[in-house]
Amino acid sequence: MADNHSDDSVVVVGLGRFGGSVAESLINLGHEVLGIDSDPRIVQDWSDRLTHVVEADATDTDTLRQLGVQDFSRAVVGIGTNLETSVLTVLTLSEVGVSEIWAKATSVKHGQILSRVGARHVVFPESEMGSRVAHLITGRMLDYIEFDDGFAIAKVRAPQEAVGKSLAEIGLRSRWDVTVVGVKLRGEDFTYAKPETVVPEGCLLIVAGNTSKVERFAGVTRGD
Repeated sequence: MADNHSDDSVVVVGLGRFGGSVAESLINLGHEVLGIDSDPRIVQDWSDRLTHVVEADATDTDTLRQLGVQDFSRAVVGIGTNLETSVLTVLTLSEVGVSEIWAKATSVKHGQILSRVGARHVVFPESEMGSRVAHLITGRMLDYIEFDDGFAIAKVRAPQEAVGKSLAEIGLRSRWDVTVVGVKLRGEDFTYAKPETVVPEGCLLIVAGNTSKVERFAGVTRGD
């Protein structure tokens, strides 16, 4: 494996449904990905889709060093079914010097252990996807991402009262304590929001802020 990796390179350990989805998304976003899995069939399946993919035991420090994993700053651990392997993989990645580790957890207890052994970010895919789907089903939001520190970004329809006014006039920051990141009109490019940006009829707003406040604002845009 190459010795020098750019900041765009990411190690993904465990190419199951979650890890594979993350790896594929990273590739589509232009990142180099080193995929590691202990199952030869999975490795074969991913061989023509990832930058590099190897069959290896990611709980073995020497193996990771031989693969040059210590040169990566970021890693994703997608192992969920085998708790021991998941924890040992995070521990080993941390020991070889990977500083930013995202790890999939299947329970709160699992997540706590992962954090203690070196995972900087713990992901609960099932519960997070459930929350996201719930928000979309209610019709309040057209898309929604919640982060683990109570922060969310959502795509919502602009409230009728905002149409034709500038963001400064509407005062969403002072009234709802949310920030408009951008404005999107069908068929036109995304526009980064400025105080003087005027909200056109039928546009979408990308808003960010505290999860509960974003949800509250989304309810207003729907007319709840």
